[in-house]
Amino acid sequence: MEYRKLGDSDLEISAITFGAWAAGGWMWGSTDRNDAIEAIKASYDVGVTAIDTAPIYGQGTSEEIVGEAIKGISRDKVQLLTKFGMRWDLAEGNLAMHSKNNAGEAIDIYKFAGKDSIIYECEQSLRRLGTDYIDLYQIHWPDTTTAISETFEAVGRLIEQGKVRYAGVCNYSASQMEEAEKTLKLVSNQVPFSMVNRGIEEETVSYCVVNNKSILAYSPLQRGLLTGKITTDYQFQPGDHRANLPHFQPEFIAKTNDLLAKIKPIADEHHATLAQLVLRWTIERAGITVALAGARNADQAVQNAQAIAIHLSQEEIDTINEFVSNF
Repeated sequence: MEYRKLGDSDLEISAITFGAWAAGGWMWGSTDRNDAIEAIKASYDVGVTAIDTAPIYGQGTSEEIVGEAIKGISRDKVQLLTKFGMRWDLAEGNLAMHSKNNAGEAIDIYKFAGKDSIIYECEQSLRRLGTDYIDLYQIHWPDTTTAISETFEAVGRLIEQGKVRYAGVCNYSASQMEEAEKTLKLVSNQVPFSMVNRGIEEETVSYCVVNNKSILAYSPLQRGLLTGKITTDYQFQPGDHRANLPHFQPEFIAKTNDLLAKIKPIADEHHATLAQLVLRWTIERAGITVALAGARNADQAVQNAQAIAIHLSQEEIDTINEFVSNF
């Protein structure tokens, strides 16, 4: 495995980081708790030391699963990345969405990052994770109802108390990051990035490179689309949010699979899967520090981690870049 520092901090995490959204089941058509725990353990065994989760993933389920999976591992050998600012148990802030929990019950989810809410959320996350500190604490989505200064003053207090080591953001624009930094130093921004979703390269990547902030790329496999296993007639499980997304409509699936067919010879040359090639390409992309890769079972987790073993030549990277640019 390769390990990379976040910003100018001393926090070093695995270049392939375990993304635990799907492990929580919510919006992914349920989860098997034991499989999820084994997936995290298996990824750790092959060098994936960082796990990214959030309270909203299964309304606490994902964090509980992560906490259970890391029992018995020395705490300084694993990095826990979690988030705050999405409440399903409090009607404050911006209504983000109407949803259903894993039991099929209707819930409303709010983007809210007020001071007292953050302090409360941190305590709940520490309890579920079974730890006394969080390595990277990230606001999940911008909250336009709360001053950014109030949000990061609260995170700063948690850092002073030793409950959080470093602060990060998710889904923040460059200007929002700049505003947050007036109150507290940030080390990272977690944003969506993939071969078929490169919008952050227009502004966010440049800002982060210039200001020495790391980018954690989420959905680098575009929620499974870039594995090559999604066909135009793919049947999603009930409750799987992907069924209605634009990227998973037949026309876009077909276009994506054409791209994958073009890069498959490079994967074959390295005796790798398409998913592994895509993950390796992602962490080679300018400005991208780590790729978050989710897994529903141990086999998937190990395959994701093994992407690190691929060593692409500059010629191969240039070839892939050309295909991606023409997508």
